[in-house]
Amino acid sequence: MATSLRPTAVRAVWSRDFALFFAARAVARLGDTMLPVALAAGLLQHGYGAGAVGLAMAATAAAFAGLVVFGGVLADRFSTRKLMIGADLVRLGTQALAAALFFSGHVVLWQICAIGFANGVAGAVFQPGVASTVPRLASDVQGANGAIRVAESAAQLAGPAVAGLLVGFASPGGVFAAHATTYAVSALCLLLLRLPPPAPGSRAVSGRGSKAFRADLVQGWREFLARRWLWNVIAVWCVYMIAVWGPTVPLVATEVVGEHGPRAYGLVNSALGAGTVVGGLLALRLRPVRMLRAGAIALVGFAAFPASVGAGLGVPAMAAGAAVAGAGMSFWGVMWATSVQTQVPPDVLNRIHAYDVAGSLAMMPVGQALAGPAAAALGADRVLLVAGVTSFAVCAALLLIPAVRGLVRVDAAAAGSSGTAAAAAEPSRAQKC
Repeated sequence: MATSLRPTAVRAVWSRDFALFFAARAVARLGDTMLPVALAAGLLQHGYGAGAVGLAMAATAAAFAGLVVFGGVLADRFSTRKLMIGADLVRLGTQALAAALFFSGHVVLWQICAIGFANGVAGAVFQPGVASTVPRLASDVQGANGAIRVAESAAQLAGPAVAGLLVGFASPGGVFAAHATTYAVSALCLLLLRLPPPAPGSRAVSGRGSKAFRADLVQGWREFLARRWLWNVIAVWCVYMIAVWGPTVPLVATEVVGEHGPRAYGLVNSALGAGTVVGGLLALRLRPVRMLRAGAIALVGFAAFPASVGAGLGVPAMAAGAAVAGAGMSFWGVMWATSVQTQVPPDVLNRIHAYDVAGSLAMMPVGQALAGPAAAALGADRVLLVAGVTSFAVCAALLLIPAVRGLVRVDAAAAGSSGTAAAAAEPSRAQKC
């Protein structure tokens, strides 16, 4: 695996504006990881069961997955910064309303689901703009993605613990109030942000009305299909979501809690989070020329997570497997995000990122839904072992696709082209001498 060893310190990542965006993403992620604790504690406290908690979370996920493609069209047609600020303000309002409902003790499930749906819509408007914002703020796109991944991973570690403290010392309403505050901070950071002009290749709005909107949607789909490496990864990722990630999350929870108790599950989850921090730090340092090939090799490490639990190993071994899995997944995530942000033209980047997000998430609920029946038929341990083996197969499939393993990072390709041009020009310079 060829890498560039130039220190990241000489690369352009940090600036006032990137720091603001970095803070916005970290704080918002902290709030998002607090939400499941708040929903579970709050709804259970008011007499609802686990099914109600799942329904409230599903309302957000369904709205996000169903509408994020349309959010990509909006992000390519309007100011991404304004759209993101607007989305944060909407979620500030919805979470403040949820806090008021829990503080008052008047909690009705359909209202919580409606609030979750509104949050999903806002997230669908917000997320596509992230893809084009990072390249506009930092010339070292990989370094910027690595820094953001580290911050989000650290927030994911801290969020549930902070939420648990707030539930204990205040109430679930206090967690919702804190979550609303994180969106206020994110919106303020984005408001203070000064985005540079769009990169060369961006276009102005080509038309208005539903016809132009549909044309942009179709164009985004065509651009998505035109990049074999892109849609091949998403196709493989659908299998990954169904057979690996989907069943791993719920079955690991039930197996570890059932065999070793909730404290052991918390330790394993913390190890997973710590691993994602390590993966982000590695992505800041290593500069592979073929980024997706390097990411796919690192992703092999995820197999250690379901396999260690399925094999019935002890808690230390499961925690180690979780840490390796987190590092591999995090490194892959940075390689993938950077490839999309640097290989795709700016004028369609938000739409293609939206198709990427929608395709990546579409099969996750299918895998989660099939986890229970599969565990009942085969046993949870066997399903997890199959997930580990499938994880290897998925990585092998990625490496067997020429368009994926052979994709060269943009700066390396540019350097190669410059070197070729210089070599071609050398004889003419010699002749002049």
